[in-house]
Amino acid sequence: MFNPLIIRSAILFWLGFVLAGILPAQDETPAPIAAPSNTPIRAPTPITTTTLHKRGWIGRALHPFSSSEVLPKYNDRKLRGLVLELQISPQPVRLSEVRQLEAKLTVTNLGKHMITLDFPTDQRIEIRLLNAADEVLTKWSDNHAINKKPSTVLVNPDEHVDYKETIATRDLTPGKVFTAEVFFPQYPELLIRQKFLTEQ
Repeated sequence: MFNPLIIRSAILFWLGFVLAGILPAQDETPAPIAAPSNTPIRAPTPITTTTLHKRGWIGRALHPFSSSEVLPKYNDRKLRGLVLELQISPQPVRLSEVRQLEAKLTVTNLGKHMITLDFPTDQRIEIRLLNAADEVLTKWSDNHAINKKPSTVLVNPDEHVDYKETIATRDLTPGKVFTAEVFFPQYPELLIRQKFLTEQ
């Protein structure tokens, strides 16, 4: 016969293991202390936004040993496996110093098959700056000539393609939160957004 005490201990150990994987870790980091004025201040690390999703707590409980990140599911099946990462710099945006924002979009193929992207023009991405009401203030394509020049981009598994463009900050005002939206006009599902703060 099995010893009930051993069975109870094993169940409690297993539950503790599962709950440790489900519950988020508590951040007990102390608040940063302000640096003295004679200490050089490092440039802030750019914020990166990704289209990878975090698996829900039920998914983590049912599959505790699989990755906690989930690939986006696009309606267009040929796009499945692509993940977008966006960096907007500099952050925060000091409008007295910055006339252009730089958007760096990285498209990575985390799938198992090569993905083909066809473009009818030389435009790859569109950048839009939106206010808090999601109204478009500025579009990248308004200040750039777009030529009809069909081409194809191939993204192999575990490879990525980078796109870097800049957009004017003239329509932004200080002390507000805006959104940078970057997407592929040819593939509207490949879209990512990142909020940023403006300063004087």
